[in-house]
Amino acid sequence: MDRITKQLVSDFLKSQEISSKGVDKDFEIFANYCVLSKEYNRTFDPRTFTIGSGNDTGIDGIGIIVNGYLVEDVDEVSDLLEQNGYLEVTYVFIQAKTSSSFTSKEIGSFCFGVKDLFSENPGLKRNDDVTKFGDISDFILSNVADFKDDPKCKMYYVTTGRWQGGNDSSVVIEATKSDLYTYNIFGEIDFFPVGASDLSKLYRQTKNPNTAEFVFSEKVTLPETRGISEAYYGILDFSEFRKILVDDNDKIRSIFDDNVRDFQGIDNPVNSKIRSTLEGKDSEKFVVLNNGVTVVARSLKTSGNKFIISDFQIVNGCQTSNVLYQKRDNVYVQALHVPFRLIVTENDGVKSQITLATNSQTAIKTEQLAVLSDFQRNLELYYASTEGDGKLYYERRAKQYSNDSTVIKNRIITVANQIKSFSAMFLENPHMVTSFFGTIAKKISSQGASIFLADHSYAPYYLSGLAFYKLDSLFRSGAIDGKFRKVKFHILMVCRFLAEECDPPQFTSHKKMDEYCKPIIEKLLDYQQCIDLFSKAAEVIEMSEMDLADKQHYKQALMVDKIAEKYKEIYPQKQA
Repeated sequence: MDRITKQLVSDFLKSQEISSKGVDKDFEIFANYCVLSKEYNRTFDPRTFTIGSGNDTGIDGIGIIVNGYLVEDVDEVSDLLEQNGYLEVTYVFIQAKTSSSFTSKEIGSFCFGVKDLFSENPGLKRNDDVTKFGDISDFILSNVADFKDDPKCKMYYVTTGRWQGGNDSSVVIEATKSDLYTYNIFGEIDFFPVGASDLSKLYRQTKNPNTAEFVFSEKVTLPETRGISEAYYGILDFSEFRKILVDDNDKIRSIFDDNVRDFQGIDNPVNSKIRSTLEGKDSEKFVVLNNGVTVVARSLKTSGNKFIISDFQIVNGCQTSNVLYQKRDNVYVQALHVPFRLIVTENDGVKSQITLATNSQTAIKTEQLAVLSDFQRNLELYYASTEGDGKLYYERRAKQYSNDSTVIKNRIITVANQIKSFSAMFLENPHMVTSFFGTIAKKISSQGASIFLADHSYAPYYLSGLAFYKLDSLFRSGAIDGKFRKVKFHILMVCRFLAEECDPPQFTSHKKMDEYCKPIIEKLLDYQQCIDLFSKAAEVIEMSEMDLADKQHYKQALMVDKIAEKYKEIYPQKQA
């Protein structure tokens, strides 16, 4: 491995707080992170998608992106299908070699493994990770009638060398693509050879803030306003708006985190009307019929009509933007003008006011405001106030810490992991968290509980985030057997039972909740006590009727009850 790549891998391991597992394994995880970050613009744990070990079928990394989300479970796919009414799928396969050569033999082995994953009669022996992704793929393919388009297949072969092309490897690649097309699964199949310089560029891109450069000529400058650096209103040619909406890989950016509504699907009644306007001769009326798009950016550089915005979000116009993205290649859409408002501010309070004001035309559900609420912002500050070994960062907006080199990325708690860990640890719902996180809050609410309420104490949220981080650290170090990763949220629940004998107070009782959480936090921050807690929790689960080989056990409320019963049986003194 060359000197530059070694340094980049070292920087990556440090930023992710990942212990070295040897040159080859470190490079695999690094390559998977770089490639998947190119295809997926949200925060993720690259180890989850690194499958290179025994019986890996010649593949080191697999990512399956469904409706814009990197999925880890069949339930997530099912929820996304129910929520959106369709499936839009991209398969990403990665093979990483520290050697400097692209050999046809190694490429052939990789390609054969990819083909085997989609075979109706696979012949290669699969490890647990490959089996998991194979099951996800089988479920996706069983819902072919719901495909929006035929899936895409992207294969990345990564080495520390330089791709020359025009050799036997090219023949193997073309033959593989031809074979895959005969499966009648894919609309597009691509193979990307990635050398050292390509990998370096991909890694540096992961550190860049969200930026866009466009020409904004038809505009007026809005009056100076307190809390707002600059503001403009006007119309953008779609070709310029597309530069804001779409990244260099022709993927829609992750710029809707501050919008109050997720995309409701192309067949939603409102979106159907937008689509019908775009698809015909009435498209020229779009500029007067549509409310347009509001973007809030943290910084702006201008040179005449050329604008460069950084760290920006679309706070109003999520539905419009997504429909435009879906129809971006339509001849009528390409001739459109988009009503456009740009506001530049570093004040999060002002940003929220703008978001709420620009979305006031229809009713907003409470759960849709979660990311905008004072509670969320204050929870972020609560996390920021932590220090030492308990220092964590709450990621309220996707990749908000991506360009902050002082933040150890493994210490970031995403909204998804916050919801899952809090639900498991304090609501005792570990069986529910395999779902797509966007639906978990709804399921919790249907059972009479809620999360992220304005009067909740922040302590249990931080505690559950800390427990999630600490357990993950013990898995990474090998202190807790990796076979228990599958039931990590069940372990969080039992950990709370073990750490504190009494039931938690009401979430609205701030002082009592702080007093309840403090000793548990102290135990988690003591290395030996932390290991003891999680080891005992794992033992409780192993001694219960939970079958770690049965995926359905993870999802059964009955199994949660059996784990609780086994805990009471083993530790009766804690019930006294």
